[in-house]
Amino acid sequence: MPLALLALAIGAFGIGTTEFVIMGLLPEVAADFGVSIPTAGFLVTGYALGVMFGAPLMTVLGTRVPRKRMLMLLMGLFIVGNLLSAVAPAFAVLLIGRVVASLAHGAFFGIGSVVAADLVAPDKKAGAIAMMFTGLTVANVVGVPLGTLVGQHIGWRVTFGIVAALGVVGLAGIARLVPELPRARGVRLRHELAAFKNAQVLLAMAMTVLGFGGVFAAITYIAPMATHVTGFADGSVTWLLVLFGLGMVGGNLVGGRYADRALMPMLYVSLGALAVVLALFTVTAHHKALAAVTIVLIGALGFATVPPLQKRVLDQAHGAPTLASAVNIGAFNLGNALSAWLGGLVIAAGLGYTAPNWVGAALAAAALVLAVVSSALERRDGVPGTVVAAGAAAQRAAAHH
Repeated sequence: MPLALLALAIGAFGIGTTEFVIMGLLPEVAADFGVSIPTAGFLVTGYALGVMFGAPLMTVLGTRVPRKRMLMLLMGLFIVGNLLSAVAPAFAVLLIGRVVASLAHGAFFGIGSVVAADLVAPDKKAGAIAMMFTGLTVANVVGVPLGTLVGQHIGWRVTFGIVAALGVVGLAGIARLVPELPRARGVRLRHELAAFKNAQVLLAMAMTVLGFGGVFAAITYIAPMATHVTGFADGSVTWLLVLFGLGMVGGNLVGGRYADRALMPMLYVSLGALAVVLALFTVTAHHKALAAVTIVLIGALGFATVPPLQKRVLDQAHGAPTLASAVNIGAFNLGNALSAWLGGLVIAAGLGYTAPNWVGAALAAAALVLAVVSSALERRDGVPGTVVAAGAAAQRAAAHH
């Protein structure tokens, strides 16, 4: 069981590296192709939109494919996309390569979340999901900084070549270590689609869009903000991304631990604190030490929401969670795309490189409001999340037998 979760984490490491490394390389890519920083930001937006649309598309296409085999196919697609990015002769081709790689992202994490949850006891599910996402967070401590360093000193194309090689390692790990889990009998696409009639599923996805969107509003433009506002040297961006990654690792593990105990309170605290910290970043961005601390907190508070939100979707999806799980991963990236676009707008409007922080604070605050509304509706209907989770678990157990 631990080895299977390790294999999923390896795949997540490769995907996390390619998703986040572009943020540290925006200046290099923009200079290479002769485009502006906001235009280069479309590499973030395009990837995020690809995840958003690719998550349900690839999951639906893989409905009849065993989950292990589908995970392997998705890693193959990821490898192709990154190879295309590495050899892109024009900005448009690089954008296409990013989108191709992104098509694997949502379905991988969506299906991987279901597999991880099925490997453990019901009261350990959020922790198992967090373990898989540890690969994504560790990528921000190891993969992204090293990829940024390589991109700045050797070339961003080499970075994408290395990421493709990481995909090969992830593919081998899944083939070797992930077991063939039986699919629930009698579950069809219509059962997966029925989850979207549940208002709590939709609210959780909306919280996902807004909450993690708040993180990306600030982090997408961390390189120009750090160099032009804070006064860091270009090479310091690598270490700032390490700090962001360390925050993500800690926040992910804490979020996974406490989501199995008190899911909604965990969301209240993390979303509320995230909104405050993002607002403060407009001030702390002018001071090196304070900016570094703030970046750690943004990573920690942002990723503390990931395991509880993913688990909430699984709990509320009533025995057919695969598509809803994948779509929620797409929701994370819809938030990324929305916030990267909004952040680019406020920068292009002349409001400065710290303006995206206000956008992020507003998005996180809106997510907190939705969390309060979700709990209020749950209390009104008299169906606590733990009851729903237990019912869903019972349905899955019955389906397996």
